[in-house]
Amino acid sequence: MLKASDIAPAQGIKTVGGESVSTLASITADAFRDDPFNNWLFGGFDPMQRTFANLARHIYAPNGFCQILNEDGEGRAAAMWLMPGDKADATLGGTLQTYWGLFASGGLGALQRGKAAGDAMARHHIKEPHAYLFTVGVAGAGRGRGLGRRLVEPVLQACDRSGTLTYLENSNPANRRFYASLGFERVELFHATPDSPPLEAMQRLPR
Repeated sequence: MLKASDIAPAQGIKTVGGESVSTLASITADAFRDDPFNNWLFGGFDPMQRTFANLARHIYAPNGFCQILNEDGEGRAAAMWLMPGDKADATLGGTLQTYWGLFASGGLGALQRGKAAGDAMARHHIKEPHAYLFTVGVAGAGRGRGLGRRLVEPVLQACDRSGTLTYLENSNPANRRFYASLGFERVELFHATPDSPPLEAMQRLPR
């Protein structure tokens, strides 16, 4: 089974933990600033950044595998993963803090949409053992130069070596070609609510 230690080091890419929650959140929120699904869900940039920070702090940094790609001392791209066997579970306190942060910054509507999105993602999530790419994003200053590909390819190569399936939910149709170029194929489209933009469940078979 794939483990974080199986992923080869790459120049400029650092594996990070709780000390880098704010950087993970700021890069990810900036990357998702124009994302249709996340704009529907959060209704604004502040609840988006605050929720990504809480998810990084309470789930992906302690339970999963997070990386930041740096250039000239600045974080340009970030990814948050769960490896096979990792649990997307927060403590009760972490869960309450995440939901409270969403409510405090986005209001009751954002809280309700967040709950609906989480429930829909859980229903449609594949059951087979897999590596889950929760987010990959490139901050504005780094876009268009292949940094997202540089960040995720070492993990995908480790998936290939270990025979591990990879899964994600694409929240922006503009990114479909990027994911397809990495070998991801659509499993299905689904909606969190009848009026939400779709999420595209995609998987990548090991090569």
